[in-house]
Amino acid sequence: MRQVTQNYKSGRIRVDDVREPACPQGGVIVRTAYSVISAGTEGMKVREGKLSLLGKARARPDQVKKVLRTLRQQGPLATFAKVMNRLDTLTPLGYSLAGVVEEVGAGAGEFQRGQRVACGGAECAFHADLVAVPRNLTVAVPEGVSLRHACFATVGSIALQGYRRGEMQLGETAGVIGLGLLGQILVRILHAAGVQVVGVDVAPSRCELAAGAGALGFTPADPALRDAVRVLPGGGVDCVFITAGGSSNGPAELAVEIARDRARVVDVGKTRLDLPWNDYYMKELDVRFSRSYGPGRYDPVYEQKGVDYPASYVRWTERRNMSAFLALLADRRLDLEPIITDVHGVEAAEEVYEAIARGEAGLGMLFEYSPPAAPTPTLSVSAAATRPQPAPRARLGFIGAGNYASTMLLPHLARLPQVELVEVATRTGLSAANLQRRFPFERTSTDAAGLLAAADIDAVLIATRHSSHAALVAAALRTGRPVFVEKPLAIDRGGLETVRCALVESGNDRLQVGFNRRFSLLVRETAEVFRSRSAPLFMSYRVHAGQLEAASWYLDPAEGTRFAGEGGHFIDVFAFLTGARPVTVGARALRPARASEDDRDNVAVTIGYDDGSVGSLLYLTHGGTRVPKEELEVFGGGKTARLHNFAELEIYEGDGRRTRRARMDKGQRGEMEAFADAVRSGGPLPVAVDSLFDTTLATLAVDESLRTGSPVDLSDYWEGTQPAEAASQPS
Repeated sequence: MRQVTQNYKSGRIRVDDVREPACPQGGVIVRTAYSVISAGTEGMKVREGKLSLLGKARARPDQVKKVLRTLRQQGPLATFAKVMNRLDTLTPLGYSLAGVVEEVGAGAGEFQRGQRVACGGAECAFHADLVAVPRNLTVAVPEGVSLRHACFATVGSIALQGYRRGEMQLGETAGVIGLGLLGQILVRILHAAGVQVVGVDVAPSRCELAAGAGALGFTPADPALRDAVRVLPGGGVDCVFITAGGSSNGPAELAVEIARDRARVVDVGKTRLDLPWNDYYMKELDVRFSRSYGPGRYDPVYEQKGVDYPASYVRWTERRNMSAFLALLADRRLDLEPIITDVHGVEAAEEVYEAIARGEAGLGMLFEYSPPAAPTPTLSVSAAATRPQPAPRARLGFIGAGNYASTMLLPHLARLPQVELVEVATRTGLSAANLQRRFPFERTSTDAAGLLAAADIDAVLIATRHSSHAALVAAALRTGRPVFVEKPLAIDRGGLETVRCALVESGNDRLQVGFNRRFSLLVRETAEVFRSRSAPLFMSYRVHAGQLEAASWYLDPAEGTRFAGEGGHFIDVFAFLTGARPVTVGARALRPARASEDDRDNVAVTIGYDDGSVGSLLYLTHGGTRVPKEELEVFGGGKTARLHNFAELEIYEGDGRRTRRARMDKGQRGEMEAFADAVRSGGPLPVAVDSLFDTTLATLAVDESLRTGSPVDLSDYWEGTQPAEAASQPS
């Protein structure tokens, strides 16, 4: 299918041919009829894309701060790889469309195939032939409303939310500064609500268009503007809506000029707001912001999981705003036809955005999508197929590949001569196309089950979100192939049991988990220091993971705790150094008077091993941003090793001290090489399955200890296992 994309590094816009998206649970697949082109929001992205790297940094200082934090903790090479990966990625454009439902996912039964709908969301309502949209970002289009007009529902909901933030009453007056697409729609909503409107824009033609919708239209320099507001009750408008964009402070200055005393000022667009303090103070203006489509926006529980807010508590959500806007169209209280200036076929996207970048944009611009062509027969690879002879290289299939996999795993695999990257399956066709563009995958897919059924794949690598790991690993093991899964193996004991059952039933124990630190050169040298020890070890590991952004999927309770997802890395290092099994786990969490979501991930963990060794792990998020992420100290047999953030190793033995420095290496390259070699040779995978299970179990026991307040005895977990299963389970 066709999809409009932008490469933010080069700024280039193009129409790519990508795989159709998979139907989401709780959502629908929609075939697009029309999508709205936003000269403001999308035009800004296009113009930023054409800037130099320095210009991009100046345009996005928030992103520069993130880069600096990563640089301090992870070093220049890892930071550079992450930045370049993020920049050199095809990103989707578009956020408002209308079309027809093609497929309905489980949990979205209110929709049916063939139903006309409008969709919103910069994360899903793209300029594309087919889109996968959650139910709370999809609304039915009423009879009598054309899809040509319904595609404005998202933009209309932004205007409608701004109107609600203004708390307008019948008979009041409003000023709208900025008569672009958003401003024109807001003028029409205000007029339909019985509000007198004064519209202001630098373009006389837009003022005339607003006047045709019932407003008084003026340019900022027009003396008649001041005369018109001076005669209003209070000497100004009751509420000013700023729908302009750009870097000028003119809209903020004009707002205070045309507002009456104690009026309201609502910022709907993205513009400079250096408020003239004395002027705003003397009029005691109430400044408000309108957040996009309405309540629910940026809340993943609402938008992605479809959990609605009760109307008795939140009357107007983003979805209800979209429906209300369409109802206004159905009642013919809004006429959008005058603001539609251009309709282009989606294949003309590159030329359209070039015109926008040159400042030659129309007002209401649409992409129109032609009906689908007849499907082209494709070659199907099924599990029943046979390969004529073993391939000289390991042929790999990849399920899911986010930022970590594409920066820390795939670059190493792509350089290995013993590897062929056969197929990548991701949730969206564009993400799969991005990976194929950067790495030599033979084909892409949005069907993980199809990848598992393919006969020309020797091994499966899984790098999806944490909650999906256990089920995908179990399914992959049952195909009889070697399986690599990025940590964690499971986020709860039920998931771990699912994997264990798959091991038993399939007889396939060729499993590796992405505990990469044991493959680090300096960690291996640390282990060598204590290889001939006769005494137990005391290991102290301090990890400063740093705070997450509020919107991070790591904070989604469905993905397990952050420690359950990440803690196995460090516990596996203990297992590697001791070669022993964990037997007890005790944990305590930070409990301040005013706890936050992040506090539960500040934990002190103590693990006892069956050889008498003890591991002490501090996992922290609240420290200074310049603190190196990881420090490890190991004591035993008259020796001490101190590992500083994988870049320097100090070894103390008796009165002697030696130092070993190396380029920061957390072991991803060695991990990928070891897995690929084992797949190609048919030999054992580098880490015993029992160690993988022990580490996962010890990680999960941390949450259990926090919950109960007592240490956890790990030996209890495998009680009751049938003897016949013992050969396949952890010992």
